[in-house]
Amino acid sequence: MILRTFGWSFAVTALGLAFAAWQWGWEAFGIVLILSILEISLSFDNAVVNAGILKKMNAFWQRIFLTLGILIAVFGMRLVFPVVIVAISAEVGPVEAVRLALDEPDRYEDLVTDAHPAIAAFGGMFLLMIFLDFVFEDRDVKWLAWLERPLARLGKIDMLSVCVALIALMVTAMTFATHAHTSTGHADKSATVLLSGVAGLITYLVVGGLSGYFEDRLEEEEEHEHEEEEKARAEGRQAPAVALAGKAAFFLFLYLEVLDASFSFDGVIGAFAVTNHIFWMALGLGIGAMYVRSLTVYLVRQGTLDDYVYLEHGAHYAIGALAAILLITVEHQVSEIVTGLLGVVLIAASFLSSVRRNKALQSAC
Repeated sequence: MILRTFGWSFAVTALGLAFAAWQWGWEAFGIVLILSILEISLSFDNAVVNAGILKKMNAFWQRIFLTLGILIAVFGMRLVFPVVIVAISAEVGPVEAVRLALDEPDRYEDLVTDAHPAIAAFGGMFLLMIFLDFVFEDRDVKWLAWLERPLARLGKIDMLSVCVALIALMVTAMTFATHAHTSTGHADKSATVLLSGVAGLITYLVVGGLSGYFEDRLEEEEEHEHEEEEKARAEGRQAPAVALAGKAAFFLFLYLEVLDASFSFDGVIGAFAVTNHIFWMALGLGIGAMYVRSLTVYLVRQGTLDDYVYLEHGAHYAIGALAAILLITVEHQVSEIVTGLLGVVLIAASFLSSVRRNKALQSAC
């Protein structure tokens, strides 16, 4: 099971590290390895959340997620995305942006860093909406009941998550504007932060809304499949899995890709703390992305989220923490070590809580 799920990740790791050592030497080998570990540590919560969405899809769309999806994740977000950001911020063509990356890496890094406020606002708002919609929903299973019960009651107020997210964006933009008066070169960025944050919010509402719409359209079909499942169990046959297909699965796939893009922002920006070599970055972050995808599929096939019911809660709290960190980094620097450790601690705590819950249930039986 491990080899079948992580086989491609192991192969890409071996080939990528060997290529880095052969092409650029042992320094590149070490940096690519460090970036791979960085990406995995920052994106473990991404895998848990992705698994919760991916398990709704049928086998075909799960394969699409692993094939086309990984191409988008590796080449789109880890290689093309920084180049596009530089091209837009510096108002140059993509060819010139690539030339800057190859010939003037310091200038290239400065341009990407300069675009960070807009990137952080977009990704921060998208992730914040995911977190808010999760904590404002009333769920049968509660991890931190003392916190989740009152939040679920508040969640009955229509559009509360949107209001809270917009307030957070306004505070972020106003804080940035205030600091701009004492810092040169930032005078025009508060409007950019506001616009980018609104774009992140709209992206979440559109993609999430469309996927939800088509899920509702398939509700009757799912109910029919559930009836078939119960009938099969009554007759002693294997129950068919209920999985989304068609338009619903397509929009869930788009939602997954936007979600992965939002998670990758901190990894791409944080990679510049290690190196500004574009191909080393793409190779290291790409290897890490492969493991995140494989881990997502592993969690789905093993039914881990069903066995450890608080894992999804921990991942969403990690998303909330990452969203807050992204909004903070619009104006202040936050170490990637803090970001990675915070997510790992929250997920580890939710895992241990799940283990204790399972033991308590077994003892009760």
